[in-house]
Amino acid sequence: MPKKNTLSASLEDYLEAIYHIIQDKHVARSKEIAARLQVSRASVTEALQALAKREFINYAPYEAITMTKKGEKAAESVIFRHDALKQFFIEVLAVDHSVAEEGACRVEHAAPPEVIAHMISFIEFLKICPRGGSELLQGFADYCKQGKTRDNCDACMSSCLIAQGPERQKGGN
Repeated sequence: MPKKNTLSASLEDYLEAIYHIIQDKHVARSKEIAARLQVSRASVTEALQALAKREFINYAPYEAITMTKKGEKAAESVIFRHDALKQFFIEVLAVDHSVAEEGACRVEHAAPPEVIAHMISFIEFLKICPRGGSELLQGFADYCKQGKTRDNCDACMSSCLIAQGPERQKGGN
């Protein structure tokens, strides 16, 4: 039996939608949620009842919907995972924005927080590592688009060594 606070992927999507609507309009209404998620009003009502029962939102039929602190925290977690995945797909894997958005929506519900944290750290590492950086990321993006690298490995390594300066070429850190 699922825990009271455990949310399905569908309920996480509702929570995320409610959060974004409230950010824009201070309260959410079921018709706005239905339009945003492209679902029926009956589906929205069922989801709202489930979220209210778990104390993620304040809901009463025909009234404006607000979030509890618990709901805000859960929604922010879903949004954080979504944004981190999307950033990873775009910046590291060189995936198109629309594909990255769709992929993030699907994966955000299943990826453990530790995986997301390591993906964020990997992006940060690639940006600052002298062996990586934006050149490595752009090289991978070019490889994905063209199916080949810009240069051969020896030419690439030589240009990296030149860019790093003489202290790195001598083996210094």
